[in-house]
Amino acid sequence: MKLKLTIDPDIVAMMQAEIAAGEKAVTTAMREAGAGLKSAWRGQITGAGLSTRLGNSIRLATYPKGGESLNAAALVWSNAPVIVGAHDAGPLIRSRNGFWLAILTSAAGKSTRRRRITPGEWERRTGLRLRFIYRRRGPSLLVAEGRLNSKGRAVASRAKTDRGLTTVPIFLLVPQVKRRKRLDLTRDAESAIDGVPGRIMAGWVSKQAAAL
Repeated sequence: MKLKLTIDPDIVAMMQAEIAAGEKAVTTAMREAGAGLKSAWRGQITGAGLSTRLGNSIRLATYPKGGESLNAAALVWSNAPVIVGAHDAGPLIRSRNGFWLAILTSAAGKSTRRRRITPGEWERRTGLRLRFIYRRRGPSLLVAEGRLNSKGRAVASRAKTDRGLTTVPIFLLVPQVKRRKRLDLTRDAESAIDGVPGRIMAGWVSKQAAAL
C-alpha cells in the first residue's frame, strides 16, 4: 500500500505570504509614524511662535531605504538640536564671564550688529557711563544719567546744565534666568510610539482580508 500526503493549501507559501504582509505592515506603519511625528514637531515649533526655518530643521529618515522589513525604523531629528533642545528643556542660563546677566530695557535701543547690545558697546555708542545700583530685592541695575528721546531711548543731553537729566535704567542685572519651556517634544514622540502597534495590526489585518 502506498500513501501520499498532500497539504492544500501550501503551508510554506502561506507563511511566505504572511511574512511579506508583515513586512509591508511594519514598514508602512513606521513611515506613517515618522511622518506624523515630523509634522507634529514642526507644528509645535511654529505654533510656539518660533520661526518656520527652525520648524523646517526637523527631518525624517526611514529604514530600510528601499524595500520592506519586519525591522523597519524611522528616525526624526533636528538639524538645529541646540536651539530646539533649549526651547524643549527650558534650561537655566547663567553668565559665563561674571556674576550677572545683563538684560536690555527698552531705553537701551538696539545694536547695529543685529545682536544683543552689551554694556560696553552701549557706553561706546552713546558716550554715557553706566552706573551700578545694587538692590537686595529684585534685579540690580545699570543706569545712565541722560535724557529720553522721542523714541524712549536714553541719549546724552546737549544742555550745558543738568536740567532735564534723569536716571534711566539701561540694563537689568540678574544672576541667572530660567528660560521658559516652549516645546514638549517628548509628548509627541511618546504618542507616535504608542500608535505604532495599532498601525501595524491595522495594516496586517487589511492585507489578510485582501488575501481572503
